[in-house]
Amino acid sequence: MRRKIISTLLSVLISIQLSADSDFCGIRNTSFSSGESITLKVFYNVVGLYVDAGTATFNANLENYNGKTVYHAVGEGRSNSSYDWIFKVRDRYETYMDTATLKPYRFIRNVHEGKYKKYENASFNHEAKSVVSTRGVFKAPDCIQDIISAVYYARNIDFSKYKPNDKINLSVFLDDEMHDIYIRYIGKETIKTRYGKFRAIKFKPFLIKGTVFEGGEKMTVWVSDDANHLPLRIESPIVVGNIKADMMGYRNLRYPLTSMVKFR
Repeated sequence: MRRKIISTLLSVLISIQLSADSDFCGIRNTSFSSGESITLKVFYNVVGLYVDAGTATFNANLENYNGKTVYHAVGEGRSNSSYDWIFKVRDRYETYMDTATLKPYRFIRNVHEGKYKKYENASFNHEAKSVVSTRGVFKAPDCIQDIISAVYYARNIDFSKYKPNDKINLSVFLDDEMHDIYIRYIGKETIKTRYGKFRAIKFKPFLIKGTVFEGGEKMTVWVSDDANHLPLRIESPIVVGNIKADMMGYRNLRYPLTSMVKFR
């Protein structure tokens, strides 16, 4: 169960991206810069007590890809070493994004979970509106995102344009399928996490029902109410118990973390 929690959490941090019919197609990045690193601790609760299950990290750096300067962003999920003898998780997700529009050029997924392994490699052709993966060629809207580029793309949403309960449509390519979902903007509030006390933006992504997460709007996400839109906390019920992930570390943010009211 812990390996599904960690790997699916990476997929769900995705849930925050934008559709072709919105004004976000080709959004300009104002929230992060090269060298940024974010660490979240993942906790699992089944009997009223949260247990430290693993870590999720996100790193973004400028690199050269096919002669272009791009953002190379990597999301990784690891089970704690004390649990490796039970079930070892080493998941790695990568994306190469255009620096001007944050549209993905390439997505790589390399999953190692116990005896289960899966490798995906997808290239995005936005002019042809297609995605070429290891299993074929698929039609796609121009503004399609992969699950990692979507995290960074979504951090640039201008939430001041929305009212509580407004929906923001989403489109993502995952497992050789296009998924159209949405997030519901809830509003702003102050939240206390394991890292500290923050002014935060709160929303609920609509999830596709899977083997771990229930479908619908049962997950809640908080990001920092400042120019970084840093992920602070994620909470969700799962098939058995529930999970909580808290931001526990960061480096090289683009702006000061002005949303933090108190540390620890």
